[in-house]
Amino acid sequence: MNLRQLEFFVTLAQTEHMTQAAKESNTSQPNISHAMTMLEQEIGVTLFEKKGRNIQLTRHGRIFYEYVSPALAEIEKGQRKLQEMVDPDSGEIQFGFIFTMGANLAPKLTQSFHQKGHQKINFEFQQGNSNQIIQMLLDDRIDIGICSKVSNDSELIYQILTQEEMVVVVPLAHPLAKHDSISLRETTNYPYVYYSKQSGLRPYLDQQIKSLKLELEIVCELEEDHSILGFVGQNYGIAIMPNIPSISSFPVKKLTITDDLDDRNIYLAVKKSNLEIPVLKKFYDFCLENTNKKWD
Repeated sequence: MNLRQLEFFVTLAQTEHMTQAAKESNTSQPNISHAMTMLEQEIGVTLFEKKGRNIQLTRHGRIFYEYVSPALAEIEKGQRKLQEMVDPDSGEIQFGFIFTMGANLAPKLTQSFHQKGHQKINFEFQQGNSNQIIQMLLDDRIDIGICSKVSNDSELIYQILTQEEMVVVVPLAHPLAKHDSISLRETTNYPYVYYSKQSGLRPYLDQQIKSLKLELEIVCELEEDHSILGFVGQNYGIAIMPNIPSISSFPVKKLTITDDLDDRNIYLAVKKSNLEIPVLKKFYDFCLENTNKKWD
């Protein structure tokens, strides 16, 4: 059994006419007939029977068709996908990014990429925390991601894409709301809403607090930025978080941090093997060439 035989079988099943099937398959009628004879001998059942001047599937043939037809369709989809992948001017990119990048950087990059003449390249988007983005990369569910560097897996390449400014957010009626800037030591008398261990931001925050030799009273832990803002807005506590545009949509005040914190780097991550795909390499290079390292 070979692919050509199966293609002949599907075409003949759909046309129910030997001459028409041969024409659509760009071959001769004897070739179709011989291929079907060999196929029937191999699987041990009769696939077609005569019906007047035409032919039709037998019961066994109908069952076989139910499996072969979708299988061939999937093979064709795979062929088209591979052809798109090796064409640097068309295809589809599975693009994943952490939640904070969905408000500005990710849409900026994809829109600008299209405006540079790459309209035939389509994107599918996924969001998650950094651990989820990295796992999606390793599982080949996405092609490229924007995230924190929370894994040193040897299959992945990380390049610094941008940096996030960190700020303190407090409820509008909070005693610290009278300030515009503050050191983190001045905040330690107040309870904190903090990022959970599932967040890619957590290791960075823990390191900054440790370096400053501070101790925080953490009253709750959350994974996602807007949840952090919601809890702060409802007076659960204060928080350290990235300076994202949506802060202004919540009943909180944003304070500049006066401490000299380490850079909060955001990375472009990709599997090493995926950089061999021309369309993905084109977008990867574009992202690195068209992103300011400092957050804006």
